[in-house]
Amino acid sequence: MPTTQVTSSLTKLEILHFQLYSDYLEREVVLDIYAPKERNPTIHYSLLLVNDGQDLVTMPFEDILNDLLEKSAIEPLICVGIHCGPDRKMEYGTAYSPDFDGRGAKAGLYAKFIFDELIPFLRKELKIPSFKDKSFAGFSLGALSALDLVWNQPNQFNRVGVFSGSLWWRKKAYDEGYDDEKDRLMHLQIRKADFYPWLRFYLQCGSLDETADRNKNGIIDSIDDTLDLIVELKAKGYTDGHIQYTLIEGGKHDVTTWGQAFPEFLIWGWGVK
Repeated sequence: MPTTQVTSSLTKLEILHFQLYSDYLEREVVLDIYAPKERNPTIHYSLLLVNDGQDLVTMPFEDILNDLLEKSAIEPLICVGIHCGPDRKMEYGTAYSPDFDGRGAKAGLYAKFIFDELIPFLRKELKIPSFKDKSFAGFSLGALSALDLVWNQPNQFNRVGVFSGSLWWRKKAYDEGYDDEKDRLMHLQIRKADFYPWLRFYLQCGSLDETADRNKNGIIDSIDDTLDLIVELKAKGYTDGHIQYTLIEGGKHDVTTWGQAFPEFLIWGWGVK
């Protein structure tokens, strides 16, 4: 049975807490489900999955979401914060390939958990046979994982939110002949794949995300990698109508910054027209 949290300050939301055992990951996965208090069985709700769901707790995400729903600024939706496990650097990444250090080796198993275990569980537990649409978001390495999952299962998703994404994920170390054009794993996947015109991309960086600048061009790597990803997307056929890029001046690689961007992300994706 789930643990349900309803506080007096949350007029529109209830929060359900679950532990779902995954055969693929061989561990309990902690889930926080943020759902409308009064769900209408005739409504097809959108579903937003979020990696590193433990960060939503400290954001605090429930206040952001409740406030937007109170103002009728966004459509009602169901959000699921998926807490990371102790093997985060193995479960997140790109299923296409581990990075140069072998990290992300369980990304394929994590994808199986999402599609074969989590989504069927949500449909059954919430008594929702199908969702209006599905989206995925994440922070840092969790953002890379979200983008990888959406890109490789485009028929399952409509949107992805990438907050300070680890888009540097590479198949060669810098001292092993690394080349931007050949070795960034997410950029390579986009370059080699088809065009999926229904997908939309929200990409956020902070100007103080990091200090590294591998090519010494005066732009930190996280911004360079994100802008280069946008170049790849546009070469594939995506336009500014598909892509929202948000740079937060003074923003850092932290939950506070991602919390600043999250209301814009929700309005971008589910705003009431």
